Amino acid sequence: MHFALLLLVLVSAAMTDAVIYCSSATDDLPGLRTSTCYVSVPKIVGGSQFEGQMPWDSLLLQKRSEIGITPTASNEDCNRDWISFDGRGVGKGLKDDLGRNLFGQHIASDVIMKVVTGFINNDNPKKPLVLSFHGSSGVGKNVASQLIVKNLYKQGMDSRFVHYFNSVVHFPQDGQVETYKSQLQHWIRGNVSNCAYSLFIFDHVDMMRHGLIDCIKPFLDQRHKLDGVSYRNAIFIFLSNAGGEILTQTTLDFWNAGKDRQEIKLKDVETALSSSVFNNHNSGLWYSSLIKSHVGDFFVPFLPLERKHIVQCVKAEMEAMGLKPDHNKACQMANEFNFFPQYERCFARSGCHMIATRLRYFM
Repeated sequence: MHFALLLLVLVSAAMTDAVIYCSSATDDLPGLRTSTCYVSVPKIVGGSQFEGQMPWDSLLLQKRSEIGITPTASNEDCNRDWISFDGRGVGKGLKDDLGRNLFGQHIASDVIMKVVTGFINNDNPKKPLVLSFHGSSGVGKNVASQLIVKNLYKQGMDSRFVHYFNSVVHFPQDGQVETYKSQLQHWIRGNVSNCAYSLFIFDHVDMMRHGLIDCIKPFLDQRHKLDGVSYRNAIFIFLSNAGGEILTQTTLDFWNAGKDRQEIKLKDVETALSSSVFNNHNSGLWYSSLIKSHVGDFFVPFLPLERKHIVQCVKAEMEAMGLKPDHNKACQMANEFNFFPQYERCFARSGCHMIATRLRYFM
């Protein structure tokens, strides 16, 4: 069945002068590798004009519909066999995963745990769940989003109901913002129509073209339906480096005052964080209607990582590689990292990025 469907899509692509390409990337969650395919469609596909890139899974769904193929247990369906949208077992699994894989982020872990479990246990949410993760590079934003996916979808990041956008890869051209808006709305509308429990991740929002992200605001508001489609059970997660400076300064202030970072509360950073992101003209959320209209449920802060957190990351990567975690070697490797500011030298400049590559070299 999968081969026949793939052959049909390839023939359809050839008939429309489409180009199929795939990309894969390894993120900073140990052992996780994601792969995504797209179809560049320059002509009319399925009766609608679509200039640019169409998600592979959306085209597959379209072709399934055209030839009358109904999803079966062999190719994932939008039901409880594949998605934990009633909260069964999610709470403990998510809590354990956050504890094992997300280091130094007590605020983020607490917010994610409470908000995600609360949302999926709500039989009648008023609006989709909208989370905005902020912090410097390598502090765990991608890890956190992937752990959410892992605990909600049986297929994890490979689920056809999970949709990942990289602003740099998928929206590269300044002059195509209006086209991107149309494509993005089409993609969201089509996939939520197919599965109300879809999840969308937008990475590098700080690098997104100004005004582009505002096109999805109608899907995030409190409303029963929009053009006959309900978006209230969907989840939207935004990942951004914007606001990292504010979070670093707040954490440094606690450090210099001799306070434990665990004493930092969400209320200590949330207002300053949202204001910083909103007023940063280099951010894709600069003066965004998503912030002005308060459709986001939480600005989730990810604090800069200290040396002890780098040690934890190294040990977790050792375990993911099938090695016995060695604390002494992890400490030695952590000592090779660059730390800042110049005098305090308390925060890892690149967080836990590149640990997998460095560990192979170090071992």
